[in-house]
Parts: sequence; C-alpha cells; structure tokens
Amino acid sequence: MTTVGVPFDVPFGARLRDELGTPRRVRLLDSSPRSAVWRVELPGGPAVVKQLVAGADAEDRYAREVTSLRLAARVDPPVVPRLLGVDADTRVLVLEYVEHERPRKGWEVAYATALARLHAAGEGEGEGRPGSELPPWAGPGAGDVASFLGFAGELGVGVPARVEDELNQLVVRLGRFSGRTALLHGDPCPGNDLHTADGIRFVDFEQACLGNGLMELAYLRIGFPTCWCVTAAPEPLLAEAEAAYRTTWREATGTDVEGELADACAGWLIRGDALVERAHRGTVDQLARAVEGDWTWGTVSARERLLHRLGVVARMTEGSDTLGGLSRVGTELRRRMRECWAALAAAPSRRP
Repeated sequence: MTTVGVPFDVPFGARLRDELGTPRRVRLLDSSPRSAVWRVELPGGPAVVKQLVAGADAEDRYAREVTSLRLAARVDPPVVPRLLGVDADTRVLVLEYVEHERPRKGWEVAYATALARLHAAGEGEGEGRPGSELPPWAGPGAGDVASFLGFAGELGVGVPARVEDELNQLVVRLGRFSGRTALLHGDPCPGNDLHTADGIRFVDFEQACLGNGLMELAYLRIGFPTCWCVTAAPEPLLAEAEAAYRTTWREATGTDVEGELADACAGWLIRGDALVERAHRGTVDQLARAVEGDWTWGTVSARERLLHRLGVVARMTEGSDTLGGLSRVGTELRRRMRECWAALAAAPSRRP
C-alpha cells in the first residue's frame, strides 16, 4: 500500500468534485494491472476511487462494472458497495468504502447465500430490462474437449468413444446456460468478496455477464477456477453452502435453480485456461503445457489444480447416466498424475 502525497494524483475531475466534494487523505491501494484504486476521504465519508486502465477492452470492462453495480444495487440488504459517482470520460468509479473483516469459519455458507442474491438481481425478461446489455456467459467449446482428450492421451489414459460423446453433449448443455439471465460476477474469488459485519459485498465486476448461477456456485467445490486461491472445503460444509444457495435463489426468484452442478464443475475441469491468470488465457493449450511442466499460481500449482478438479468431478459423476464415463477417466487420470508426479499436494482446506 502506497501513500500518495498530493490529492490530485487521484483522477477526480470537476464533475465528481461538484457532486461529491474534494478528496482528501488519498492512498493508492494494491490492485490488478487492469486498474488503479485509491482510498480517499470525501465530505460524506471514506470512499474508493477506481480507474480502469487503458487497453483494448477497457471500455467494455468499465461498462460491465458500472452496469453490474447499478443492477445489483436493487438488492436489499446490499451485496455490493454503493456506487457514489462515475466519470465515463476517464473510466472512473467512486464507491462506498467497505471495511473488510477476516472471514469467519464456515464463511462458505454466507458466501453462497450472498452469491445467490447477487445472481437473482439479473433475473428478468426482455431486451429493455436493466442489465440486458451485459454479454452472455461463454462456456467451453469443441477446442476444450479436444484439449482435455489430448491431455489424457499424453498421460496414457485411454478414452472410450462414449466419453468424447459425453463431453460433446456437456458442451451442448452448458451452451444453454448462455441463455439464462442471472447476474454473474465473472470472477467471484477470495479478495473480490468483502466480509463485513452486515454481510458480504462483492467488488470488481469487470468480467460480469449474464448466465446460469451454477457456473459460479461451482467455485466453492471445484476450487475457484479463475482465482489465485484454491481451497477444498469439507463435504458437509459444501453441501450446506449449496443448499443455502438453492434456498436463497428460490426465495428471491420463486423458481428452482436450473441445470446440474456436476455439469458446471465438469465444464471448469475441461477448460485449460482455468489453470492460468487472465493475462495468459487464450494464448496456448494450457493442458498440453501442463504435460510438459508445472507452474505455481497462488496457493497451488497448475497440476495440483487439475488433480483437485479431477477428483471433484470423478466423485460427482460416479454412476451418472450423462457423465459416468468421465468419472472413470477422471479417476484413472488422477492415478496416472500421481504416478508421474508423486510430489503433488492436496489443495488447502482454508483460504489464506
């Protein structure tokens, strides 16, 4: 964390000063390379100023974040900080400052409950409804299937034709998720969930989209696939969190969650890009790269992420009519990975 000596270092133009006053006691905070973030004191109290850094997709990321925050602001009790002001010319947002506390034991249940309430904010009909300009969620495709099958082949694990058919049908089922209207955060990871005395607030909506909330509920079980922090919570706690999500969704929307959580987890398993940070996605076949070598991102290595996901999906799909073959392949892949790379460790049970 860096102290900024001059208040005007923060991008706070005349329009924002007229609306909110002049920022004081400015501090530059740590953030991703895609944004710059400051904590400031305004006449109305502490606030956070966020500017999206210039880049090919900066305008899109800014629009997604502003749209999502306004859409989620309809949820009460709140699941996002209040949006106090914006300056589209400089891609700046001013947000209510929220004090983050260390998550309590069993935080997964509160997280899942807040996630369901966030997702429900997107439910509605028609192109003119709030948030309809957000893009649809994009699932895995044929390339991901081919990459996963190639990974299995490189490790000497035979894949029956039935399994390839299962994965192709999985892609079709997940493709239907893109037609759903839940407000997906896009990266609901530890660090983007602020735990407060009054509940959880989500921040950083630069990747927000519309889809099926199961793809993000799966984060708890599959190990936060787009995040630095992989955890493996105990089964009873996961079951409690998932039940809380379904109950909260039903209370908020009057409907049951559509789809299968096992499909969502399997979808994350076959996506090699879920082994690397965002800047490296879409560049190479990451599953093929994992055969040649390993790398660390956050709490585990790429191979350890994959080992965890294979175990999750193998257990969830055992005896399944739609993914039973994948279960057997996943079990065999885990065995081969441990033979080839005996030093692989289990994912930690607690977040740092």
